[in-house]
Amino acid sequence: MKRVLWLVPAILLFCVSAKAQETPAWEIYGGYTFVRANLGGTSFNLNGGGAAADQNLNDWFGGRVEFNAFGGTVEGENVAVQTITYGPVFSYRKFDRLTPFAHLQLGAVHANAGFLGISQPAFKFALSGGGGAEYALNERVAIRVQGDYLMTRFLNARQDNIQVTAGLVVRIGTK
Repeated sequence: MKRVLWLVPAILLFCVSAKAQETPAWEIYGGYTFVRANLGGTSFNLNGGGAAADQNLNDWFGGRVEFNAFGGTVEGENVAVQTITYGPVFSYRKFDRLTPFAHLQLGAVHANAGFLGISQPAFKFALSGGGGAEYALNERVAIRVQGDYLMTRFLNARQDNIQVTAGLVVRIGTK
């Protein structure tokens, strides 16, 4: 374990640059979404896509609205689920190309009939929290990888899910 601990400072030193990046006013994201859904020990996978818009208020704080839609076949049923969430984003823009971030978002989840055995489509509460990083390909385009805990509530039960997204970010304007 001690041998591995030196990797963290080495990676951070490798990423450090003398010049920090400019802060974009807006960031528009689109990409792939994978969800590992969990209901009381029963797990299944869902695939889809997502989009997000970030408004950066300064170099470390902003807001993000995010929409994800995913689906699959669970126990012979075709299911479709969508989430829409909003919340603060905290970014660390001290590196030249790499921008780590953390966020917490609240919103709603919608599922069609058949998802988790529900009898009719429903909107319920959703909470998403996690983080990730963006790697700038140039001043206007970056690659985003993000991992989140996604909590939903259906049938008076809480579902603890893992959501992973990856895609492209277009950066608009500067702060």
